[in-house]
Amino acid sequence: MLKCDITGRSTCVGEYNDFVHYFRDRYSKIREILSRRLNSRPIESLSKSTTGREVSLIGMVMDVRTTSKGNRVIELEDPTGMITAVIQKESEVYEQSIQILTDEVIGVTGTSDGNGRLFVKSLLWPDMPNQTAPLENGNGSALMLSDLHVGSRYFMADAWQRFLQWINGEADDASGLASQVRYIVIAGDLVDGVGIYPGQEKDLEIMDIYDQYKAAAQWLNGIRKDIQVIIAPGNHDIVRQAEPQPALPEEVQSYFRKDMLFVGNPAQVTLSGISVLIYHGRSIDDLVLRLPGISYAAPEKAMIEMLRRRHLAPIYGSRIAIAPEHEDHYVISRPPAILHCGHVHTVGIARYKGVAVINSGTWQSQTDFQKKMNIQPVPAVVPIVDLATMKIRKLIFA
Repeated sequence: MLKCDITGRSTCVGEYNDFVHYFRDRYSKIREILSRRLNSRPIESLSKSTTGREVSLIGMVMDVRTTSKGNRVIELEDPTGMITAVIQKESEVYEQSIQILTDEVIGVTGTSDGNGRLFVKSLLWPDMPNQTAPLENGNGSALMLSDLHVGSRYFMADAWQRFLQWINGEADDASGLASQVRYIVIAGDLVDGVGIYPGQEKDLEIMDIYDQYKAAAQWLNGIRKDIQVIIAPGNHDIVRQAEPQPALPEEVQSYFRKDMLFVGNPAQVTLSGISVLIYHGRSIDDLVLRLPGISYAAPEKAMIEMLRRRHLAPIYGSRIAIAPEHEDHYVISRPPAILHCGHVHTVGIARYKGVAVINSGTWQSQTDFQKKMNIQPVPAVVPIVDLATMKIRKLIFA
């Protein structure tokens, strides 16, 4: 099994040059994707000689704002310079421009005024290739889980026990689905952690984080041994809060069966030849805040926006802390067959240009904190993917 993540490869110390390397890597990778569909030129080449001519540029969005007259103004930058792109409110692409995010890389085509301004006629996002059939074919099935939150007094132990009985062939399974399962992928928040939010101690059944992992290991070690279990961390886990996050520490890994695979966040793995991009999904918080029509109730829509932008966390420096590594580990250079996220405790399933988009809910019932935040979890529902056909079903253990 192949895996690719940050574990053991972090180079970041937080200096100025780290940020330069990080954003240049993001720009160059996404520019390469856009260049296949757009014949662009450097920003520095725009001068008096280009006045009135139609030109195309690829740039990173430094700022986007609306003027008092209702026009949209985008400050774009590439390694050669900066330019102001103007989208007039009567433009055909004005509605599209509402979706532009700071720090993302986009393509624009418009008319240059030769004085550092471009009047935009069209916008281009990197997006996935137009692929409607499954990208790959494998065999067996994979279960997508996340957000167990073991250690919380809201952890649904009874539902997990039903799941264990089913997966181990100890419960009725007329469809034979359980026997086909070869992989279980957990996209973060294995435990509830300690000190993650105000007043969390009132919600904890297990106060010590290492004891939480020991309890989680007992639950997971009960899964039958012919299933490969893959575990990535999330923001409640005992790794650095800044993303990308490395795999759980070796001391914690030692509590679990030796055949379990621990990866970072995000991580790319292959299951029976099928590429799976695993990301806990904290950037969904930013996308819900910034994009119209995106909500926690339908996390798959936020995940589709990640695919459109070819980036798991396009906004830098908002609610999610991202370490400026020399390589941007969030760029989706190669389309995965499956994008699997968690974090928001809501099940969401979609298909976008051949990619199966899955948010896998939670194993924690609604906490008092979630009630205050009006978060309605969808617990103990497990998406199962047939790796041969890429068909997805939901198994309910609540």
